[in-house]
Amino acid sequence: MKSTRVRVVSYEARWKEEFGKIKSYIEKPLEGFIVGIEHVGSTSVKGLSAKPVIDLDVIIKDRGKFETVKDRLESLGYFHEGDQGIAGREAFRYKNMPGLMAHHLYVCAKDSEELRRHLIFRDHLRVHKGDRERYSAVKMEAAEKFPKDREQYTKYKSAVIQEIYRKCGLL
Repeated sequence: MKSTRVRVVSYEARWKEEFGKIKSYIEKPLEGFIVGIEHVGSTSVKGLSAKPVIDLDVIIKDRGKFETVKDRLESLGYFHEGDQGIAGREAFRYKNMPGLMAHHLYVCAKDSEELRRHLIFRDHLRVHKGDRERYSAVKMEAAEKFPKDREQYTKYKSAVIQEIYRKCGLL
């Protein structure tokens, strides 16, 4: 799943359907322990260029449900990677899931700041065409300038992200 190449592509309508497939795969085994599953990240915004990897947040009511959700995700083939330095977001990866598009799965408590940030940023970009187009263009530029350097790719986008965060009240 991991690639050293930074690849950003134009929006693809199938991403919504691909999210639905992943959600269907995990939703039933987590029933009763989660409050929702959200499609977040760039693939969740119609018209936004993105790395072709679905990001999803599995939302738990509180941290008390985490161990059960973790165990159930592990039974589906996911493994826990910790918070990776981002409080309020637990990352999960997998080795191979035939039939499911590449994805990043995170578990967040419903009151976590990271979930709040994901949803506000996503929703802002869905509504504000100018910001969406600007962010899309900078992502494409960054991938073109730094095709083999994820750190520089991320750094290149940061000024635009910070500007949008300010507009959203996230800074």
